[in-house]
Amino acid sequence: MIDKLDTWHKTKLGYASFAVLELSLGYLFASLSIDKGNLWYYLLTLLFLIGATQNVFKLAGAARGR
Repeated sequence: MIDKLDTWHKTKLGYASFAVLELSLGYLFASLSIDKGNLWYYLLTLLFLIGATQNVFKLAGAARGR
């Protein structure tokens, strides 16, 4: 099951889906961190934004044919 998800994640659609999901979660935790002031929410925001950025760059590389 995990192997199938990993294989799908390495497709253009997988990179795009994970980027959108991570951006959405990053937005959610950014809103929570501003509202509540919890440092864990700031950390999760940072992690999700880094993950989304990685997926966007991988999507751009896959779109160029790499």
